[in-house]
Amino acid sequence: MRALVISDIHGNLHALEAVLAAAPAHDVVWNLGDVVGYGARPNEVVEVLRTLITVDVRGNHDRVSTGLTSSQGFNPVAAEAAAWTKQALTQSNLEWLKAMPKGPVAVEENVVCAHGSPLHEDHYIMSMRDAWVPLQRMELGSIAFFGHTHVQGNFSLLESDWEEEHPRFEEREAAVQQRMELRPGTRHLINPGSVGQPRDHDWRAAFALYDDADVSVTYHRVPYDVEAAQAAIRAAKLPERLAARLGTGR
Repeated sequence: MRALVISDIHGNLHALEAVLAAAPAHDVVWNLGDVVGYGARPNEVVEVLRTLITVDVRGNHDRVSTGLTSSQGFNPVAAEAAAWTKQALTQSNLEWLKAMPKGPVAVEENVVCAHGSPLHEDHYIMSMRDAWVPLQRMELGSIAFFGHTHVQGNFSLLESDWEEEHPRFEEREAAVQQRMELRPGTRHLINPGSVGQPRDHDWRAAFALYDDADVSVTYHRVPYDVEAAQAAIRAAKLPERLAARLGTGR
């Protein structure tokens, strides 16, 4: 079984379309949340995903943009984007987003999907310090796919061997990939990166392919039409910051 793992699309239809066009052959699609928020094409993104997703979990922007929770913890730019998104969503798409399950969601034996930490959907895993407790509580050989940070990479634990890894690609314009074998008996927290708003200084859309036959994850980056995505944000009169950051991956 080969799973296309995507996260943090954030209403960026141009990035999502590029990912789907570039993705290798796969059997299922796992979505790790934050389908909407920030970007200017929430309805179009939801309508694409509704026909594709095999497993999904909600993100904090999905909750706030549908009124399930307040924007009190958001910065002003994020709160403005969430309020705009709620007004822009059709009733059908709003209800679909509201019905997204809270993570973690089990997808196969010893594999789960979450938005933030598998211990709490809103907790960020940015460093080994953040990963320490979740990894300690996971079963041997288990995998948790997560998003939320918009940073591609993984945290792993094998006995007393702790490892943090983030793909680094010298080529900055073309589509690139990097494969990682998952060692037996290792606990893994794996982030496919953000489709629609990367924050690891690489502007390209990020995703991952998980293959349970050869027990591997392949990280991917793919270029997309950033200028078109930026133009859509500006046309929607969303904050300029949301358009500008797409070009820098920050």
